[in-house]
Amino acid sequence: MCPSRRPADSLRPSRAVRSMPDGTRGPLVELARRMRDDGQEVIDLSLGDPAAHGFTAPTTVMEEVERHLRDACAYTPETGTSEARAAVAHHYRERRGLAGSSPSDVCLGNGVSELASLATQALLDPGDQVLVPSPSYPLWRDCVALTGAVAVPYPCREDRGWRPDPAGTAARVGPRTRALVVVNPGNPTGALWPADVLERVVAVARAGGLALLADEIYDEIRYDSLPFTSTAALAPDLLCLTFSGLSKFCRMPGYRAGWMLASGPHAVKDAYLSAVRRLAALRLCPNAPAQSAVPKALSAPVLAGTRRATEPGGALTARRDTAHEALRRIEGASCVRPEAAFYAYPRLPLARRRATPDFARALLRHAHVLVTPGSVFSGRDDGHVRLTTLAGPAELAEGIDRIGAFLAEERAPDRAPPAAPHREDPLPAPLRKAARLSQ
Repeated sequence: MCPSRRPADSLRPSRAVRSMPDGTRGPLVELARRMRDDGQEVIDLSLGDPAAHGFTAPTTVMEEVERHLRDACAYTPETGTSEARAAVAHHYRERRGLAGSSPSDVCLGNGVSELASLATQALLDPGDQVLVPSPSYPLWRDCVALTGAVAVPYPCREDRGWRPDPAGTAARVGPRTRALVVVNPGNPTGALWPADVLERVVAVARAGGLALLADEIYDEIRYDSLPFTSTAALAPDLLCLTFSGLSKFCRMPGYRAGWMLASGPHAVKDAYLSAVRRLAALRLCPNAPAQSAVPKALSAPVLAGTRRATEPGGALTARRDTAHEALRRIEGASCVRPEAAFYAYPRLPLARRRATPDFARALLRHAHVLVTPGSVFSGRDDGHVRLTTLAGPAELAEGIDRIGAFLAEERAPDRAPPAAPHREDPLPAPLRKAARLSQ
């Protein structure tokens, strides 16, 4: 006898996935894609993809990948090739102050995004808690939630240069708290936490017996010659997982080449890495061709090339300065000057009770500028949006000027919303109807 058929709604996606809020790629990005497909120009100040904005990967790194392509068809070890892991360990020993780092401490992955998922699955049980900075990239919040654990935000305050209040952070530690996430340099804020701030954050983890998860993907992109301190260097007595990769400083996000380095007391570290390896084996191996890029990418000449882009007059510095100056011209706007990464996180003078997702949608429809609502990073509607500063200076200034003009039009109560920069509305009919209904 056949079992009775289940109702169709019993096959719905999991509760954990259904409860996830929109991330940096959501309905706005889809709307922008449709507009472009219909011939519409859109200034993209949303996605942090240097390659998409003309920042090409170093020639020597690409040549190394091409040289190894024919040898990269087979599986590698589940944690990555010995050559790639050795290069990462050497980088942290020689440049980040982690004297005991060895290739066995390294796990390669398909970008930090995959490794964040592996790391949280290996560490957390349902009901555990993890302290996550707010605002910050939503990856960590979502990876924690998918394990059944709870992400507890600890605030990084704008009036402190987007740095945390250690006392406020410590007050959020509870009996189920297992870990503390550090995202430094910061996304979306562009903040760079100095050593003294990191020491106080590490002290919170030490007092609570917490693991540290340090996302340092932007560590090579720093302005004004500011120094960088790796969190793990301040916490030799704690389990610390340091994450980085080639997506940002080497301008090759599509290759999905990232790594996680574990440090701390040997017994705790080794037991944890054993769990990570078991999970890593389920996906068999990281991207094999991309792993061949790691040793060359971490060589001194390639790292020096990234630093040239962030020196005075460098390509990334020029864009940071262009964005900051353009934002200062917007009446009522404020923005902490970015110290690192390639984002600005301005507070805009939105109308009272105007939600940032609604503003960003209207900005895209009417001014053809794509930004990311600040609520994606903080869960709050406090007037912030994230802008990437990767576009060329002229396009970047034009996009921010359009934001200022759109805000000015919205503040004029008797004036219609600003017209799109084209004579005809290029949106498909269903989107035009939805736009009319929402106004």
